Amino acid sequence: MAAAAGGAAAAAAEEPQAPGPVLPERLQRREAERQQGVERQRQQREARAVQEERSEFVLAALGRERQAVEELLAAGPPDEAAARLQALQKLLTDSVRCLAPYELRQAQEAVARLQAALAARRQQLQPKKRFAFRALRKGAAPGAQPGPAEPADEPPAPCRGVAEGEPGGPPLCGFSGAEGRELELGPEELLQRDVVLAELRGCRVRLRGNANTLRVRDCRGCTVLCGPVSTSVLVDGCSECQLVVACQQLRTHRTRDSRFYIQVTSRAVIEDCTKVSFAPYAWSYPGIERDFESSGLDRNRNNWNLVDDFDWLASDKPSPNWCLIPEEERVSCWD
Repeated sequence: MAAAAGGAAAAAAEEPQAPGPVLPERLQRREAERQQGVERQRQQREARAVQEERSEFVLAALGRERQAVEELLAAGPPDEAAARLQALQKLLTDSVRCLAPYELRQAQEAVARLQAALAARRQQLQPKKRFAFRALRKGAAPGAQPGPAEPADEPPAPCRGVAEGEPGGPPLCGFSGAEGRELELGPEELLQRDVVLAELRGCRVRLRGNANTLRVRDCRGCTVLCGPVSTSVLVDGCSECQLVVACQQLRTHRTRDSRFYIQVTSRAVIEDCTKVSFAPYAWSYPGIERDFESSGLDRNRNNWNLVDDFDWLASDKPSPNWCLIPEEERVSCWD
């Protein structure tokens, strides 16, 4: 009897066990989606941690360089401060991708303040012009009152503006308020100066030389041809313009229906812009190679087709606010 019981137990052990309950397919899909979501969140946390670490490193480096420039401006020669400021600007342009938009704006404003301070320091050290009596016009009687000056067909006097982010500052060179004019500045007038073009209408501007910065604001239907700019170019509030510029950094705000021919060592940045397009830098003039050497720009490095749109955050779709100019539509000769 015991043997029979043992045999029954063995037979029961050999019988296959009934399978456990199987989850419905709908629940299986939901569980798989949940696990994928958990994995995405983990990857996003790791990416944020890496980005924050890079951002902290870059901000610390920018802070050290900014402090060094401030110390040189306070006590050192302007040329040494200018070289250090140019290195700071290059560090900033190379670090655009590591900074959040608000961090980038703060850093750009700090650089702009230093550029204004450098211009003020240079102006302070310039020798003052001596007072000189004007010679009387030939044929004028002694003691006669000088007559009104004859009007001359000259371009508008250089405008007086301020550096970006500054409520006040040293006078800058450039043009303002002209309409339908041919305007030009040469190498001696531009050398390491901060240039402003403001409220121009239908003008053609040639800037042959090496400026330090260039700001183009509130211009309509203008063509701007500019030699190499050592640091940054800011275009703000413009429309229906063509701009040919070479620089370390290009920033474009509130601009529409405009074309840019650029050489830029960092990535161009646009914000609140529509219908802007880009092509490679395409202007030459006698002495441009010398101006490139003094600007410190690398002619072999040109990111003309790399543009960051601060209003377009989708990484899987191109921004509709900018495009590349088709080759058959590009201007190759400007003079």
